[in-house]
Amino acid sequence: MKILITGGAGFIGSNLAKKLIDRGDEVVMVDNFNDYYDPQLKEDRIKKFLKGYDFKLYRGDIRDYDLLKEIFKKEKLDKVMHFAAMAGVRNSLEDPFLYEEVNIRGTLNLLDLAAKHKIKNFVFASSSSIYAQNKKVPFSEEDRVDHPISPYAATKKSKELMAHVYSHLYGLNVTGLRYFTVYGPWGRPDMSYFKFADKMRKEQPIDVYNRGKMSRNFTYIDDIVSGTIKALDNPARYSIMNIGGDREETLMRFIDVLEESLGTKAKKNMLPMQPGDVKSTVADISKLRALGWAPTTRIEEGLKNFADWYKEYYKD
Repeated sequence: MKILITGGAGFIGSNLAKKLIDRGDEVVMVDNFNDYYDPQLKEDRIKKFLKGYDFKLYRGDIRDYDLLKEIFKKEKLDKVMHFAAMAGVRNSLEDPFLYEEVNIRGTLNLLDLAAKHKIKNFVFASSSSIYAQNKKVPFSEEDRVDHPISPYAATKKSKELMAHVYSHLYGLNVTGLRYFTVYGPWGRPDMSYFKFADKMRKEQPIDVYNRGKMSRNFTYIDDIVSGTIKALDNPARYSIMNIGGDREETLMRFIDVLEESLGTKAKKNMLPMQPGDVKSTVADISKLRALGWAPTTRIEEGLKNFADWYKEYYKD
């Protein structure tokens, strides 16, 4: 299969590309290498992490319909894995208009072209943030998610709705994956575990929100990739699936394991909850399990792998 990965220089996109190429798929990427976080990390994913791998890379923006139109026409794609987006709950509070442009308009561009080119399967990244302040746990895909509490979450909900329209009107096979707190080597510097590592390396205090009374389904990158491939390999007319770890971990335990993995103790700045954040995100992953997927990596192994990579990548 020839698969387009939008956001191919991103954390999940680059890891997925490696696995798909390993198994014999052709990979085409598009990425605009924006400066939401250090673009050099994205460049290094392409030049170092994917060194020796054969793929085609287009440097461009998913808001550019003409560029995407040319890619779809030229590449004769079979499937699309759509990651490209403005990420992060907190940053969306500062610039909601940018999130609307990229996440909603960019996704609409891709859905429109996927329908016109009769793409076999269109999988896109949604988010656990969509569950907002749901009281029932674990979060199920059947739960109502009509009250997002950040522009970021609202754009993810909008993507799901627009995908349903294109599936209904044009018969496009579409699956939305609600990712739960992804971590690991080559990760995103805006994520909490990465920020913690940076602060600890510089002997600065880390900010711990809600005074540490938070929990997550932390999900290691290899498990995320294997679950994403399951969705790519199993087209559905329209489906939304959670993809997350199968163990709820408290934030304080996560920090303890990160300290052990990095070999240093953190100075903790205990703070109240931030606007737009949620206390707990716990996934019901039964739908994706039914396709034969299960997460296997515990945080002790995953954070050690991250710490080993981090110390090597940022060695002085």
